This record gives sequence, C-alpha cells and structure tokens, in this order.
Amino acid sequence: EVLNVGDEIRGIVLKFDRESERVSLGYKQLKAVPWTTATLKYPTGSRVKGKVVSLTDYGAFVELEEGVEGLIHVSEMSWSKKVKHPSKVLTVAQEVECVVLGIDQEAHRISLGLKQVESNPWEQLVEKYPVGSKIKGRVRNLTEFGAFVEVEDGIDGLIHISDMSWSKVKHPSEVLKKGDTVEAQVLSIDADNQRLSLGLKQLQTGIWKDFFDKHRVGDVVDGKVVRLTNFGAFVELADGIEGLIHVSEFDSSQGGEKLELRAGETYQMKIIRLVPDERKIGLS
Repeated sequence: EVLNVGDEIRGIVLKFDRESERVSLGYKQLKAVPWTTATLKYPTGSRVKGKVVSLTDYGAFVELEEGVEGLIHVSEMSWSKKVKHPSKVLTVAQEVECVVLGIDQEAHRISLGLKQVESNPWEQLVEKYPVGSKIKGRVRNLTEFGAFVEVEDGIDGLIHISDMSWSKVKHPSEVLKKGDTVEAQVLSIDADNQRLSLGLKQLQTGIWKDFFDKHRVGDVVDGKVVRLTNFGAFVELADGIEGLIHVSEFDSSQGGEKLELRAGETYQMKIIRLVPDERKIGLS
C-alpha cells in the first residue's frame, strides 16, 4: 500500500546488529509524528471529516489523517435511536463529518461523536412540549409498569401505570392497547437522560370536578364493588371514579353485624367524606 519493488527511498537507521548482519530501517520517522500536533488540529468541540476504516461491535474507527484515527462509540451515533451495531448507521470507506468529544494525546486516542453534528431533539422537546402541555402519540409497547408512547420518530414517553387512571390499575392492558393513539399530559422531561414522563389520568380532572360539584357528604349513592382488600372495599361510583368503604364501615345498622360485600355487586351507600384535592371519597 505504501511501497513498490524497485522504488528508491530514503530511510532512517533504527537499529544495526553487526553479529546478525541486520539493519532495521524506518520510513515513517522521516515525517513528523502526527499525534504531536493532534491537540492543536483537533480541539474538543471542533467538527472534523474523515473516512470510516473499520467497524466493531462497539463503534467505528475514522481516519482523520494518515496515522491518526478516532473512535465513534456506538452510543454517540444517534440521539433518539438505540443503535444495535455501527453497521446500521455507517459503512467502511464512508466519508463522515463528526465532532471531537475528547482527545488523549499520550494514549493516541480521539473520541468522536456523530450525533453531535445534529441538534439534540430532546432539548427541542423541552421547548415544544413544556410540562403541563398535551401531547399525542401511538402506544408502541406495554410493560408491567406502564406504556411507552412514541411521540416523535425515535422518541418515546412513558405513561407509568400509576398515572393511567385515578382508579387502581393492575396492568396497563386494562387501559391501553398496543397501537392505540392516545392524548396525554407531559409530566416531566429529562433531556440529559432522555426521559419523558406522561400521564393519562391528569387529563381526567373534569369527571372528578363534576362529581364533587354534584355531591355532598350525606348523599346516598349506588356503587359497584370492584375489589376487596383487608382494609376495605373499593367502589366504582361512576366511570373512572372510585371511593373507599373502610372495613370499619361494614357494620350493619341492625346488631352491628359485618356485611358481606361481594366484588361485582352493586349496593346503596352513603358518602361520609369528600376530599376534592386528593380525589378521595369515603363511603359507608
């Protein structure tokens, strides 16, 4: 790649062994060591161009000049997409533009970033969707703890199971299905760690306000027992609205006997406590 048979060249004597009659020569030593000026030529934050010379599982090596290569780690290839292998983004011999992230002149290492050439979409997300704003997206995946919603290409937000409904939800599939288009409220955005928290129940404030506006302590209402616990029974009073009958309120008015409540059955009960700020309803 460098020399041809018959070429006349200049070299530097590196070693002379009289006994073995061997002379070791150097060719690269005729040129200045490229790494001696690398810090000046490739300062941190600067944009550079180079050619991809090899791909590994963990990144791509880019030749910036003869004798000087930098590494684009796989984690520095995309802001929003998880790159499983560098070959999904780059190819050998491809010319690329990247940003110098750091340089270790003594170790002859340069860290490069490909995604830094473009603006970080997560930083733009903070401006586009401030906390409290509404956002639409498609449910991409369900887990035991929540649902991931794709709000933009490669950017997912998480609706935690605790933020799906004011009523208790055992599994996200009770509320959402994969492929659903949902509207949610932005709860928080952490651009540095690329985390977007969303909430469904925060948009359901209207039904609670209507309930508290229309009901007072002492009202008798019909409610369906949805689940029983060791401390009481949760009762559905309207779609998305639940109250609690504490176990101490199970007593019958005749003789103080405990009433046997059954899940799925509807009973008459009295409202004994209303806490609008905490969305709590006490029943008897």
